[in-house]
Amino acid sequence: MEIQHFFDEATWTLSYVVHEGGVGVVIDPVRDYDPHSGRTSWRGAEKIAEYVSRRGLRIPYVIDTHVHADHMTGLPYFKAHFGARTVTGSRVGVVQAAFRDIYHLGPDFPVDGQQFDVLVDEGKSLGFGALELTAMHTPGHTPAHMSWRVGDAVFLGDTLFMPDYGSARCDFPGGSAAVLYDSIQRLYALPEGTRLFVCHDYLPGGRPLAWQTTVGEQKRANVQIGARTPREEYVAFRERRDAELEAPALILPSLQVNIRAGELPPPESNGVAYLKIPLDVLGASR
Repeated sequence: MEIQHFFDEATWTLSYVVHEGGVGVVIDPVRDYDPHSGRTSWRGAEKIAEYVSRRGLRIPYVIDTHVHADHMTGLPYFKAHFGARTVTGSRVGVVQAAFRDIYHLGPDFPVDGQQFDVLVDEGKSLGFGALELTAMHTPGHTPAHMSWRVGDAVFLGDTLFMPDYGSARCDFPGGSAAVLYDSIQRLYALPEGTRLFVCHDYLPGGRPLAWQTTVGEQKRANVQIGARTPREEYVAFRERRDAELEAPALILPSLQVNIRAGELPPPESNGVAYLKIPLDVLGASR
């Protein structure tokens, strides 16, 4: 099994291609978005596609671990160019319902996940070539969050980051620090040598990019939640910390796209697609 990472510097996001024997999957790809001009592009997806094409890979699935709040997803690119089926957690409708109301998309906007090709529950497996990915429901950051296990590797999405940075925020609709604590305990119950691949790295202290850790390293060294961190202590810390955080810079542009499985809103009569920016809805005035 080979694992290749790709880093999007603008959003600190790590995407992955996992493959063996000419077949692979893409996990958490990014669609580029310039908030200054409102222009989108596939620069990041094209870098992944170049690798996929150079290795001659077939891509049956492209996966979002969750509905991302800090970047637009690149799912549509891999569906269009490689015939990949788009995959996310089956509880994505909970997220869609919350943001349908925030964006005032109306009762006709589907909130059952039908925008995605495959919806997965806990324990669902996706076979690709000789490999098999198994879904782990790890909510807390979002209610539909899924981590993915293949062999001795787990793709964490936004549950844990590198040990020197900690864990994901839990203040989005449907998020819960207590629930994330329980999800992390499930990850910590895996063998200590299990490789963990993060979805973001923020380069704390200016250190070089890192994307891979282990269960044992996280349990020993995670600055927010180690093996012996009490539940009450973690929940109190996470809730206090989250109350101080600004909303992600791209949350409002991104979520209305990502709940559509990465498709832009339908063009209006002039052929242009528009994003909505709801005012004075998210967060609280300071």
